[in-house]
Amino acid sequence: MLNSLLEHGFDICRLSVPRSVAPLHCMAVSAGYEQRRNEVYSWDGMKRGTAPFLVIQHTTHGEGRLDYAGVQYRLTPGKTMLVTMPHAHRYYLERGGHWEYFWLLLNGREALRLAREILDSSGPVVSLGARQIDRLAATALDAMTLAEPSPGQVSVLGYAAMATLHDGVFGARLPGETALPPAMARVTTYVDDNLTAPLQVARLAEIAEMSRAHFVRQFTLTVGQSPSDFVLTRRLARAERLLLATEMGVGEIARLTGFANSNYFAKVFRKKRGAAPLEYRATRFEAG
Repeated sequence: MLNSLLEHGFDICRLSVPRSVAPLHCMAVSAGYEQRRNEVYSWDGMKRGTAPFLVIQHTTHGEGRLDYAGVQYRLTPGKTMLVTMPHAHRYYLERGGHWEYFWLLLNGREALRLAREILDSSGPVVSLGARQIDRLAATALDAMTLAEPSPGQVSVLGYAAMATLHDGVFGARLPGETALPPAMARVTTYVDDNLTAPLQVARLAEIAEMSRAHFVRQFTLTVGQSPSDFVLTRRLARAERLLLATEMGVGEIARLTGFANSNYFAKVFRKKRGAAPLEYRATRFEAG
């Protein structure tokens, strides 16, 4: 269904329905598929009125940015953003950038309740599976092509969108697996989105809104690694992917994974993987 939405092309539709005698509490209000390129595009979550609503926005091409609770997120292809209004956040296109996405706007107390459950568990940016992305795209396309919307129909669309996010966030866990606490989820997401940054423990503690000592204890207990070990694990994992999936040199990979220089990267990589970066690449290719 994602392909069907892309074939439908750029479009925006507002779903106007008569007020119901028996109100429904999860309603799709509007939907669209848009492209922003080299223009000013910025939404402040505190400047969109006082009536509560939520936005689901899925990136198909390019990249947007989201500043949320002191954390900056990169909204790259495959990422789905969920934000509620009013709330202190901002999502925007960087100068000279390109961002293509489809979105749904919902209101109603049940929509907001479900959104809060998702935000508390996983934060404002989630990665859905291919089937869930198709379901979300199908809902957006149905909303954009609904000829004569009724309260019941737009409620069905609202619940379909929220159920898809619910499945993506809560349905993929293994039996007995639990979500990270919101503070730790914010930190792990920040690390993954900012591997080129210094990622000092003091900064991670700020994001978790904890003292440094308390943060280190809680993170280690929850995640099973100290913050510094977790950062190194993530950096090495990305370095491995870049070594095997690209022809980048060691210096460029070191820069993209947050190591101070190529020599330090090579030293750490050899210690942890038992081979220098280029040796590792060569042996993996030979094994394949």
